[in-house]
Amino acid sequence: MTEVVAALIWRGDRFLACQRPANKARGLLWEFVGGKVEPGESKEQALVRECQEELAVTVAQQDIFMEVTHQYPDMTVHLTLFNASITAGEPQLLEHNALRWITVDEIDELDFCPADAQILQQLRKRIVTP
Repeated sequence: MTEVVAALIWRGDRFLACQRPANKARGLLWEFVGGKVEPGESKEQALVRECQEELAVTVAQQDIFMEVTHQYPDMTVHLTLFNASITAGEPQLLEHNALRWITVDEIDELDFCPADAQILQQLRKRIVTP
């Protein structure tokens, strides 16, 4: 099982969605910023590193929003999604194809990775206070 972390970053009533590059697995699907936890790295360290590498931002992780396990045809991931906030920088397209700040009502406009389905369902259910 592959340990993966991601950040749920809010700006007002909108959260950050990132479109995967076309040349990667699940290309052009939308996701939360993040990636694999490297050996010897904590989930919190991985989250900070991935946000820096992919968006050139520094984040402060808060509590865990949700954890899910999802079986893709090529791998099984255990995803830990942290509530996080940007403490330095403005998101840049270093790795993703596109970035969008979306409201919960706009979730269905984007085609998200299957592993995010349960998370998106939870976001739709609750009134979010950033």
